[in-house]
Amino acid sequence: MANNGLKAFKSGAWYMVANFLIAGSSFLTTPIFTRILSQEQYGLFNNFTSWQSILAILFTFNVAASLISARYDYENDLDKYIFSVLNLSAVSVLVWTIILNLFSDWAQRFFSLDIRYLNLMMAYIFFLRVFEMFQIKQRYFFQYRLQVSLSILSALSSLALALFLVTHMEDRLSGRIYGYTLPTIALGAGIYLCFFAKGRGLRLDYWKYALKICLPYIPHLLSMTVLASTDRIMITKICGSRDTALYSLAYTCGALMGILVDSVNTAFSPWLAERLHVNDVKSVRGFSKYYISAFACVSFGAMLVAPEILYVLGGKRYLAAIYVMPPVAMGCLCQFLYTMFVNIEQIKRKTVGMAAASAAAALMNYILNLLFIPRFGYIAAAYTTLAGYLLLLALHMLLVRRMGMADVYSYSFVICTVLVAGVVMMIVNAAYSTTAVRYILVLCYLSALLAFAVKKRKMIVDLVRLVMSKQ
Repeated sequence: MANNGLKAFKSGAWYMVANFLIAGSSFLTTPIFTRILSQEQYGLFNNFTSWQSILAILFTFNVAASLISARYDYENDLDKYIFSVLNLSAVSVLVWTIILNLFSDWAQRFFSLDIRYLNLMMAYIFFLRVFEMFQIKQRYFFQYRLQVSLSILSALSSLALALFLVTHMEDRLSGRIYGYTLPTIALGAGIYLCFFAKGRGLRLDYWKYALKICLPYIPHLLSMTVLASTDRIMITKICGSRDTALYSLAYTCGALMGILVDSVNTAFSPWLAERLHVNDVKSVRGFSKYYISAFACVSFGAMLVAPEILYVLGGKRYLAAIYVMPPVAMGCLCQFLYTMFVNIEQIKRKTVGMAAASAAAALMNYILNLLFIPRFGYIAAAYTTLAGYLLLLALHMLLVRRMGMADVYSYSFVICTVLVAGVVMMIVNAAYSTTAVRYILVLCYLSALLAFAVKKRKMIVDLVRLVMSKQ
């Protein structure tokens, strides 16, 4: 058990490192793409990725989610199971590709994308699912070296190819999309052939098994993806691709914070499960306050330096998007907070309310977008998404309370954190108009962090030693 725990820690640590290397490389190349591509092209590319994230769930059934139980139920026949359920996704994607091509005129208008990009998207979402299935299998068996290596290779080759194509092709949007999709398609095709060699054959009972597990999760996953992606799609349709470019660049920073949420949660959730298993609520409640405070500080810092971040990433053309950053950063904080409550629901297997909460937030976000984007423009979309995350946080807090586990976290501390974040968001928004005032706020922020670090230096040193320890 101890050996497995060490393997799990090392696997999770390397997975987090890989995530940040991939995100960092993407973040560092963003200034290049925003300067080479026109705002319209950059906006259309983000429209492409938004639709891709939604259609991947609908068209592939998210079959990789079934592997968590199939690894035990079909332990001796796992490769055949994987190959069979991947073919379920393949059939679905193929059918939808045919439908899209039969009604290509309608599809192009609806998605605001050329049919050739839609066809490329269909291939990409299937082979991306193949690659994800491989990653999950490797992770379950703690074989992180190959998985991490291929993940980094895929990301870096995608960025390198995209940079080459956008600088050598006349149609730079095509170059960006081809660079984004082709390396994953090639890598996924190779992995698919490996699965074919190991798991030849097709069993429809495996399809039934996978669908029984995956279909109930689709509403939840789809709602969360719609909540994160629908803004850019609706901005493209209502305001145009240039406004989508401004909004998307601001959300790039939010995406980095989202990766931070996912990464730290891979370490926090197993620890939380262990503490709850031995009924050590006191430790969780005490640690969670520092945990929440740390992420809140990250959010406040992102708000304060938004103009500098946007200038580096996109130049003067994108500085108008600074007013998107405060609600985006606060939205990421709310996302972080509700994930803590979702962890409890998942650990206790009380997931019935998750889909309903996600669907309610996505529906509210869609309605608010329809009402406010035409009236106030793309900036309104950041606030409607924040409203969706606030609703999710409130609903998940209510669900955990109804489970009788409201004592795990301090509800008053969570609510105070949200209220403070709201006040900081309004202050920073007002400070954007006066650079001197904002720099004074940055100085106060850094001074407060330094004072806290000095006061809690022993705790910080002990925490670093604990993380670095192999025990």
